[in-house]
Amino acid sequence: MRWNNQRRSDNVQNRRGRSGGRSAGGMGGASLILTLIRFVFTRFGLGGIVVLVGGYLVLQSMGINPLALLNGGGLAPTSSQMASGEAPTSAYDDMVAAVLGGTEDVWTEIFREEGLNGGSYPRPSLVLFTQGVNTACGYAPSAVGPFYCPGDRQVYIDTGFFDELQRKFGVLGDFPPAYVIAHEVGHHVQTVIGISDQVRQYQARSSDVESNRAQVRMELQADCYAGLWANRSEDVILEPGDIEEALAAASAIGDDALQRKAGVREVDADSFTHGSSEQRQRWFSRGYQTGDFSRCDTFAVAADQL
Repeated sequence: MRWNNQRRSDNVQNRRGRSGGRSAGGMGGASLILTLIRFVFTRFGLGGIVVLVGGYLVLQSMGINPLALLNGGGLAPTSSQMASGEAPTSAYDDMVAAVLGGTEDVWTEIFREEGLNGGSYPRPSLVLFTQGVNTACGYAPSAVGPFYCPGDRQVYIDTGFFDELQRKFGVLGDFPPAYVIAHEVGHHVQTVIGISDQVRQYQARSSDVESNRAQVRMELQADCYAGLWANRSEDVILEPGDIEEALAAASAIGDDALQRKAGVREVDADSFTHGSSEQRQRWFSRGYQTGDFSRCDTFAVAADQL
């Protein structure tokens, strides 16, 4: 994959070691708060407590974790504080910024062509983290894998997942990480154009099985969007074998493949949330082969055509 000469996105945040996860609100933080409250009340009375609480709320509204400051931590970047200029802390960081930049260019063009969102593509942020991260969608450990949070319109990735693709699933090459990033950006596209909201409303009034089936359509569409990005980037980034690497990754992380790897005796299609290996390959290929945004409408086809 030829990414070295590509434009790097400015919308990458490096929160490794600074998000704090759940520990920021743990027993250590609680003890520190109680000690501080006692001190302020002793010295300044109830008025001091009011000022303390007000200051806490102001810092929180600015995206600053007061507990991290009290524990000697630094300021974690907020959504408006991009950290792409920081020194990379994994071998993947530069590639991540290049791929995200490529998705920005492609989707800016598609939004203009299709008249989506008034022809304007709002670029998402991509957050790099380790172990766990707090998001508008709640706390998430690294074990959940890369994900997109519609609440803050940000992609979250622990790049250790890319090593896991090779080590645990045998997915080789440098293009699978790009496929994963493009897939998560596809979820951002779905959020911007309103598909995500429609699906969540449907899921809220549906059975678990029907909710899963709607989620599968969402995921397959994001795969198709990833293929669409690959099509539009073919002349500037792809090399022979890259598409085959992406298809191998899609196969390895299909729901049926994951269930078999977990040792289930019989694959349960009703529990799928992302689609089978065959489906994921098919929809990525459709996006890549057609380069046509309208051909990625997974909600317009019958279930047996997914």
